[in-house]
This record gives sequence, C-alpha cells and structure tokens, in this order.
Amino acid sequence: MNHVLAPAASASLIRSEVAGLPRYDPGAGADEVAALSGVRSVIKLSNNESPFGVSPAVAEAVRRGLADGVSRYPDPTGKRLIEAIGKALDVSGERVVLGNGSENILELLCRAVLDPGDLVVTQAPGFSLHEIFPRVMGARVEKVPVTVEFGFDATAWREALAAGPKLVFLANPCNPTGAMLGAGQLRRVVADIPESSLLVLDEAYGEFARPNPEYPDGLETLRELDRPWIVLRTFSKAYGLAGFRVGYGVASDAALIQALDRVRTPYNVNKPAQDAAVAALGDHTHLADTVRRTGLEIARVTDRLRAAGLRVVPSSTNFLFIDTGCRSDRVAQELHRAGIIVKAWREPGYENYIRASLSTPEENDVFVRRLAEICAKGIS
Repeated sequence: MNHVLAPAASASLIRSEVAGLPRYDPGAGADEVAALSGVRSVIKLSNNESPFGVSPAVAEAVRRGLADGVSRYPDPTGKRLIEAIGKALDVSGERVVLGNGSENILELLCRAVLDPGDLVVTQAPGFSLHEIFPRVMGARVEKVPVTVEFGFDATAWREALAAGPKLVFLANPCNPTGAMLGAGQLRRVVADIPESSLLVLDEAYGEFARPNPEYPDGLETLRELDRPWIVLRTFSKAYGLAGFRVGYGVASDAALIQALDRVRTPYNVNKPAQDAAVAALGDHTHLADTVRRTGLEIARVTDRLRAAGLRVVPSSTNFLFIDTGCRSDRVAQELHRAGIIVKAWREPGYENYIRASLSTPEENDVFVRRLAEICAKGIS
C-alpha cells in the first residue's frame, strides 16, 4: 500500500512568503482548448509568440548543433553568444549575463540583491514576475499605476521613488499594455531614481518599438551613467525563439554580473539555445521583416477592433491590451469555445481587459470577428 502524507505536513514546511504568492498564469493550453472547442487548429494568442517562425540561419544552426550531438553539457559561460552580443552592442563581455529567458535574470537579480523587507517599485498593470520574484525574497512591492489613458504618470513615479527602493523594475514597452515611454519620459524617471537603487530596464519587446523615432534605446540612455543599472532583452519575442528560452542582460559594471553568476545554475542556457541565438543575432533581415509585418498587423487589427466599438491601448509591441467591457475571464472562456486562446487579465482594476498577441492576418481576422460577436452579445 502506498503511504500518502497528509498535505498539512508538507504545507507546514513552506516559507510564508511562498505560501501567499499568486501563481504565474501562462494561459490555457492548446490541447485543453482543442478538446473544449472541437477545433482542430487552435489560434493561440496568449503568450506573445512570433507567428513568423525563426530565421533560416537559426534552423540551420540548430540542425548542425543537433548533428554534433547533445550528450555533452553546454558551455557554462556562453562565451560565443556573449561575444556576439558584446560585439553587436559595443559592450564588454564581462558586463553581459545570459539567462533561461530574460525572466530567469529577473529571478537572479532578486536572489542576489534583495533582503526581506526591501522595497521594490514597478508598474501597474505590469508583468507578474516583477512582483512575484521580489515577494519570494520577502521584499515589499509598490506598483505605480498608469494614467487613465494608460500614459506614464511622472508624478506618481517620483513619489514612489522618493521612498528609496532597492530595486526598480521598469518595462519599456510595457507588458501588458504595449505602451512605451518616450526618450524624455525615460530620462525623467531615471533622474528621479535614487543612485542607491538598482534600475532594471526590461526591454523584452524593444525590437518592435525601435522603428518609432520616439522610442529610446535604453542601453544608450544609461550607458554613461555612474549608477547601477541593467538592461534586459530576450530572443523569445521578435527573434521567435520562445521555445529555446534564452535572454540576456547588459549591466553597468562587471561586479553586478559576477554576483548574478554566483546565484545562477551553471548550465542555465542549453547548447541549441546558444547556437540559435548566435544565428538569430546575425540575421538582421529576418528580424526587420518580422518587426515590419508585426507593425502592419498591430495597426490593422487595432483599427478593426476600434471600429467594432472596443477600446484598445496603442501598442508598440506584438500584442494588444483590449477593454472588452465584460469580465475578461468570461470573455476568454467564450473565445476558448471558439478555439482561440487569449490572456484574461486579473490584476485589480483591469479585470475587463484581455491581452492578445497577434498571429497571421487570417487568424487575426477570425479573432477580431469572434471577439466582436462576444462583446456585442455581452457577458454578465
């Protein structure tokens, strides 16, 4: 007979900070929605993935890497990828860190920097891991809300930063709204951050915003500042490598990178991911085409949703934040029945919003039509 331990016995071992954490919500699974809807080909718009595939150079690099075998551990230092990033961005390799996705670096930063009771300031609505990882370490998190028009509230940020946070998480563009800070806004908030605070500028969606002349390159903005900072970027979004899980950070100094190296696992980025990222970084044509096509669809779908009477936040990313006028979880359920997966937003104050990343024009048209039908019908 198998002995089953009473749940209370394990629960008593869990740190209080962990027991009270919200779960990260990745959205519904494709198999689950396929079974519910009976649709053979599910439209997945929940995770901000690229519908345009990877660069041919990436596919070839991965093929060669697999042919060489994967029975050996990857380079724990990621030397070849770090050198490629350093060369592309004109930074020393000792100031670059790799992660199993950029969120892995968010976790490493919290483990390396935060003590219980430390203050962290971030955005609302915002990326849930900007809150979850600090709370794991026992830190306090203050969220700075956007304006009613989803703009940047400089006064609210100034007041929050005056409290002297240990860490500041600032995403540009913002997830989930898709809104971006212009160059002047970024400079103002950086000027208000105490020099004793570590600024973490999360540019996971920066490639999509770069064609906009108002979008500031965070690395160039911070490069000459004599204060601690780190800029995070990823290959998961515009480069289409979500399944490989590889991101990176560029820091103000080597000491911060050394601290992150002390708390990370030694093989946190696998060999196929390193090979793929090196190839992706070198294929500027594929990246430019992905960004161009994404921008066209963002504009087209935004126009169609607004024509259907829905409020859509202007987006500089590959996703849209949409006010459905109904409970987002109920709207998401109705879309699931139609074989469409979106992310229902549950952050307080935004429970009527969904976040939907864009796919091909054909799939986007199906999404717009079904969402408009659901919202026009109304859901209590």
